[in-house]
Amino acid sequence: MKPLIFLFVPLALTSIAFSGTSPQQQTSSPEWRQAQRTDAVRGTYTRFTLVGKFLKSPQGDGDTANRPAMVVDCSPYNRSHRSKFWRGNLMVGDPLKIDWVEPEEIHGISYFPKVAVEYRLNDGKQEKENWTPGTDQTSASFSKGSFEKMLRAQTVQLTAEDNHRLHVVMQFDMPDPTPVEQACDVDVHEK
Repeated sequence: MKPLIFLFVPLALTSIAFSGTSPQQQTSSPEWRQAQRTDAVRGTYTRFTLVGKFLKSPQGDGDTANRPAMVVDCSPYNRSHRSKFWRGNLMVGDPLKIDWVEPEEIHGISYFPKVAVEYRLNDGKQEKENWTPGTDQTSASFSKGSFEKMLRAQTVQLTAEDNHRLHVVMQFDMPDPTPVEQACDVDVHEK
């Protein structure tokens, strides 16, 4: 009987050791992915991409691999030898609701397409802005000022409506802004 116990003890210890270790979860921290791009008009420029997550997905989006992203392009060096924020886009991947908004300076003559976006920084107060839609209407451009505010936050929650008038809610966990701040000449310090 004793020889059988000696056979089971190593087997039991191995079993306990494996049950104590769980499969490694892939919890990667958010980061700005940087890439060099070339454009016929601007030449070479730097693109930063931050992938977020949907808290409330677009209607009919069964593709969980399709995630929202913030894409920021910084133009090449200018006369002052500093690169500049060129454009920032929120990429949703689903058609957004476009509103026609009358500009404050011109009354009754022209209207511009805009996407109504609400964003909340670090569970703070909700801010509303009108962003310019992309040509495919699945993205919207944000200003340098809005981007600077978002870079200061730890989390950014964005809400827009899709073309079915349903809310699409996205969240971005903001990583260290230093690479973007330096490459795009944006000021993330409190103003």
